[in-house]
Amino acid sequence: MSGPVQPPERKTVVAPNIGLVTKQTVQVGPRWAVIGIFLILLGGALYLTASFLLPVVFAILFALVLSPIVRFARRRLRIPEPITAIVLVVGTLVGFTAMFYALSDPMTQIVRNAPTYAQAVDDEISEVRRRFNQLTRARHAVQEQTEVAVDVPQEDVPQEVIVRSPSLLDSAATTAPQMLAGIAFALIFLFFLLASGDLFHSKLVQTMPTFSDKKKALSIAHAIEKELSRYLFTITLINICLGFAIGFVLWLVNMPTPAVFGALAAILNFVPYIGAIVGLGLVGVVALAEFGDVTTALIPVVLYFACTSIEGQFITPLVVGRRLEMNAAAVFLSVAFWGWIWGITGMFLAVPIMVGVKILASYVDGMQSFGNFLASDSSPNTQDDTS
Repeated sequence: MSGPVQPPERKTVVAPNIGLVTKQTVQVGPRWAVIGIFLILLGGALYLTASFLLPVVFAILFALVLSPIVRFARRRLRIPEPITAIVLVVGTLVGFTAMFYALSDPMTQIVRNAPTYAQAVDDEISEVRRRFNQLTRARHAVQEQTEVAVDVPQEDVPQEVIVRSPSLLDSAATTAPQMLAGIAFALIFLFFLLASGDLFHSKLVQTMPTFSDKKKALSIAHAIEKELSRYLFTITLINICLGFAIGFVLWLVNMPTPAVFGALAAILNFVPYIGAIVGLGLVGVVALAEFGDVTTALIPVVLYFACTSIEGQFITPLVVGRRLEMNAAAVFLSVAFWGWIWGITGMFLAVPIMVGVKILASYVDGMQSFGNFLASDSSPNTQDDTS
């Protein structure tokens, strides 16, 4: 008898090596893990270097606003850039110093009356607090009936330790030298930026390898300078007019220190949404303490809200234009992010940084989708406008 049938053996055929080199495909697309690590490191670097970067960013923004004046003085009036730069820097310093000196007494009065304002707010919400206290006392009464009180020996009662935090004056005395050093650094850097003229543009053109790259880089630099300077200059004028309007209407309703509230409104309006809410809260608290009546205190709040609403819904879109309108959600996220990174100062810088990034994204290949996300639904493409 024959044995079991063996299956046929499978032979592995090895292709002969004929000397061809197999090319390996290298992935050149974005690696999201590396991008994520880079963004985390960038956020940490921005946070740790805030004391250096904040004066630099402020100087650059002021240079963008004042550079058209320097260019006009050079081309039309034949005034050299350093002379115009020193005049503008000294004028900016004198202007801010004069404004601070003029508002120092009313601001000091508001700070001194802060306990009175807090007491007025506490008195108005005392009814709500009383009702909650009644509920708390009722709950304690039920607990006393159902639980057995345990006497704790006097020696076992833990002692209370009070840790006193530094006062406002101590904190101000600590941070004042750092603030003054940052302001001095920003002003000196601003002078060099304005005095250099078109040096940045010429150096940028020299670093580009090809003629097309030089042309594109110069177009991007001019677009960012033109649009961002126009935006900052326009927004600054609008906020100054808004401050005068709010100070005037608050003066009509006999609000104390209307000039201070007008100046605060002009400054806070650089922070979208949050600035208006903070201004409304400050006006409401002071009006409640001064007038002592909720109905009367609502009049300045309504007037403040009306002025900011007219400015935000009608004046700013009409003057600034649809071209630089921002997505509301993106603006809020930008304010929250830069406020988290750089504190209150970052909130003031959030929108100018966002405008600059939006203009840059509209010119760089691969970033148009990000620029469209930052833009509002009705704002046209920047390249379509320039073509």
